[in-house]
Amino acid sequence: MVDCIIIGSGVAGISAALTLKANGKTALIFGSKALSEKIEKAELIQNYPGLSNVTGKGFVAALKEQLKDAKIEIIEEKVSGVYAMKEKFAVATQQGGMYESKSVILACGVESVKQIEGEDAYLGRGVSACATCDGFLYKGKTIAVFCTSKRLEHEIGYLADIAKKVYLIPMYKGVEIVRDNVEIIRKMPTKIDGAKRVERVCFGQDAVEIDGMFVLRECTSPAILVGGLDMQDGHVKVNRDMSTNLKGCYAAGDCTGRPYQYAKAVGEGNVAAHSVSEFLK
Repeated sequence: MVDCIIIGSGVAGISAALTLKANGKTALIFGSKALSEKIEKAELIQNYPGLSNVTGKGFVAALKEQLKDAKIEIIEEKVSGVYAMKEKFAVATQQGGMYESKSVILACGVESVKQIEGEDAYLGRGVSACATCDGFLYKGKTIAVFCTSKRLEHEIGYLADIAKKVYLIPMYKGVEIVRDNVEIIRKMPTKIDGAKRVERVCFGQDAVEIDGMFVLRECTSPAILVGGLDMQDGHVKVNRDMSTNLKGCYAAGDCTGRPYQYAKAVGEGNVAAHSVSEFLK
């Protein structure tokens, strides 16, 4: 068991990992070894103290070098659930991993593509955020897959192997999935609808009938990851010390609310890590 598990490899998560390391605490950080697609795509960063007109790629390269020097490894597994237990947290990943820690820092960012109406309401009733967790439930059935990133295409392929029919709704360019049972719909869904369970996904006045819907995002909502977590206006509700309503669970960065800026995220990651160190005492 480690002292802390950090979910997210953006600047908030990296800041938290570096501070915990400096405080002599053990930590695991889950995310992408590429760190942050959002940062990498930034043309120019002009408002970060000490870095003048650095490109997104340059910033990411500097962060990778700093992590290497600190001997901090990123675990490239996607977290599917965080479970608050009596004296610890259990963290499950889509790859089948199960990890334990004394505390958790949520630094999972926010998704730039807005939520679909009905997405939260039907979660667990036909809507899933994890292909490998729930795909087997739809063997031989018709599903829709809303995907925000090309990096998640392997999950679409996995679902296409299971389902009879897949309506793919990509929010990115350069789709490479070519399957006889996959039909691409290039429209933004307006609503996920049904009775007790999902029955259709709507595109304005049009709709397609489905048995279930997978919403694959780079940034999974903290409310989906952590049961019982207090949210406010779509963000994690935190106190000044970055603590949440769950004992031992902290949050930092864009997932806590605006402004969505690197300096703010780095500061919150640092505060969250110091708060974890105090909590562990």
